[in-house]
Amino acid sequence: MSMASSLKCSSYKKYEIRKRDPNPKTSALLVIDMQNYFSSMAKPILNNAITTINLCRQASIPVFFTRHCHKSPADYGMLGEWWDNDLIFDGTVDSELIPEIGQLARANEVVEKNTYSAFQNTRLQEMLLEKGVEEVVVTGVMTNLCCETTAREAFVKGFRVFFSTDATATSDLELHEATLKNMAYGFAYLVDCKGLQQGLFGNEIN
Repeated sequence: MSMASSLKCSSYKKYEIRKRDPNPKTSALLVIDMQNYFSSMAKPILNNAITTINLCRQASIPVFFTRHCHKSPADYGMLGEWWDNDLIFDGTVDSELIPEIGQLARANEVVEKNTYSAFQNTRLQEMLLEKGVEEVVVTGVMTNLCCETTAREAFVKGFRVFFSTDATATSDLELHEATLKNMAYGFAYLVDCKGLQQGLFGNEIN
């Protein structure tokens, strides 16, 4: 069964251990690496990602978009070795946000990064603290790499973490669900579009 066809079968209730709703007054949404390079993984969750963005905008929750890109071998780090230099290079079409996501992103909301964590070598933490953020909702790709690493680091930095089950995706369902299980066990409250709508507005998406 493919990742795309299996996403609907993946419910946060399968792994959920703790229940909590984000506080819109102290939350921010992180949309991780929804770029052309990852379009085959991102397209199946695109509608859920856009729904999540719109829900957060309606609740006056700040939204930040990350864009993974490399500018020179000096910023490859271990990724160059690990992925045989098959990287995302700045200035290429692959490095750009998927058009449907890019049109929702304001210039001051885009954070460039060059490793799995959105906090490493960026101003993301300062940007969150400047807005009084205490909680983050993680969406995007890849579930088990940049989304998971960012969520773990957010937790260690003292942010309460919410991790989307239906607005994140990776190369296969087994890796996706392994991350959900890990997140629920030690790092994050699991949410999906319906749960987020209900938590923020008290009603579900029809």
